Amino acid sequence: MREQINEGSMVFIADGSEGIGSVREIRHGLPELLVYIENAGDFVVPMSAVKAIHSGKIVLDFDHLDLRLRNAIRHARDSEDPNYISPSSEDE
Repeated sequence: MREQINEGSMVFIADGSEGIGSVREIRHGLPELLVYIENAGDFVVPMSAVKAIHSGKIVLDFDHLDLRLRNAIRHARDSEDPNYISPSSEDE
């Protein structure tokens, strides 16, 4: 992952999907991100759960996120988009 992550970068769970939040803080020493998820608040995301970085976007690997964060992502669009379908996981 050569492209740089910036505070304010949009966060996605798949290329071409709608954004689910944004990067609030980059914690270089840990290495992790503090990510705001719409309708849920802030979550710590380990860099190992970042699938791709490109075009100023961060794409997370849904299956590498903890259950609490997955549930938040599933409900990120509840109040906005009645047609939104939450991602499935291999673990569930």
